[in-house]
Amino acid sequence: MESFIIEGRKNLEGIVDIGGSKNAALPILASTVISGREYIIENIPDIEDVRDMFEILTIMGCKIQFDNGIALIDTRNITTHAVPEKQVRKIRSSIILMGAVLLRTGKVEITYPGGCEIGLRPIDLHLKGLKKLGVELLEKNGLLVGSVKEPLGCEIQLDYPSVGATENIMLFAVGISGKTVIYNSAKEPEIVDLQNFLNACGYSVSGAGTGTITIEGNTNQVTETVEYKIISDRIEAGTYLSAAASMKSKIYIRNIEKTHFKSITSVYEDAGCEIRETHGTIVVSNNSRLNAIEKVTTQPYPGFPTDMQAQFMASMSVANGTTIIEETVFDSRFKHVPELQKMGADITTVGRVAVIDGVPRLHGAEVYAKDLRGGAALVIAALGAEGITKVNNIYHLNRGYEKFMEKLRNLGVIITTID
Repeated sequence: MESFIIEGRKNLEGIVDIGGSKNAALPILASTVISGREYIIENIPDIEDVRDMFEILTIMGCKIQFDNGIALIDTRNITTHAVPEKQVRKIRSSIILMGAVLLRTGKVEITYPGGCEIGLRPIDLHLKGLKKLGVELLEKNGLLVGSVKEPLGCEIQLDYPSVGATENIMLFAVGISGKTVIYNSAKEPEIVDLQNFLNACGYSVSGAGTGTITIEGNTNQVTETVEYKIISDRIEAGTYLSAAASMKSKIYIRNIEKTHFKSITSVYEDAGCEIRETHGTIVVSNNSRLNAIEKVTTQPYPGFPTDMQAQFMASMSVANGTTIIEETVFDSRFKHVPELQKMGADITTVGRVAVIDGVPRLHGAEVYAKDLRGGAALVIAALGAEGITKVNNIYHLNRGYEKFMEKLRNLGVIITTID
């Protein structure tokens, strides 16, 4: 297990280029299963979750070449409806293969997905939606076994704007007869990107980003090559913004659509950080200690993202005043709190609420990343801490951040890895 060794109390300065979106790439890769053809997909991040998805697709019969962010994918020879269990247990987004494989083969066998342990993430909305569309699902020997009976488009009301459920329904509904309308659908930019990709493949999807998605089912197979470029990662951009805001810094964030992470930038602007856009580049400047924010609540898009809660907490740990964070999306996403406390953070949690009393500075310590975003929070805390910090279990960070150490070094961070 590799660890980061980070020397703190350094200012950040320089340019960081944001890579492709992890949360857009994974469902788009899963959707290549829908029909047998070739794809050329650009701006794919070289991260462990993507590598695991490539492995799943390869085991199922796809041919994949990946280099410099570009994947050449041939799905014409998929040979199985069984999604490999070992790999599925590694990444949460593998569950999106359920809808795609059902559409392609008429049946599926898949285990419950893995990924970060950040609380209960039930897939009941996925199953409920697919059942309404004509899929029969049952559990057998720990596996979800599904078969397509009489597929037909219909209206589906989601009880919660679940990203995964929205994606799974989209990937199945595009290729069956009739019109499907998803009410209370997720609005994330990654959902819009998936819609745009599916339309590039010849399907008919509209409304993504509005909360109501309409899918005109198309049962005709199209075989020509599809070329597409994935959007950039708003959470990666938000992570570097959090790091810059936590100390005296001036950094330039390139290759990102500012509107995609407006809920993040607005909170940091309220805290006293200067953020402006010039010629498509986001400039983040901070010359003094941040001010605490009275309360921030994580919410589905366009609200403040749960994937930024840990990084924001690290920033507020050294802010002037008291901040309250309420986590409404997941029930166990404060595992980074004890690790931040080892570094001197004054944080109290009660259920899904954390109260952060900012301290002038943190100190180095040996800490352990418990999940992807919590690991990023520990790195952010270490950057401005007094002394040396050792962040263990950085495989979590490799799952979602491309060239993390290299990009931090380009901003002036003194960081190394050890086994």
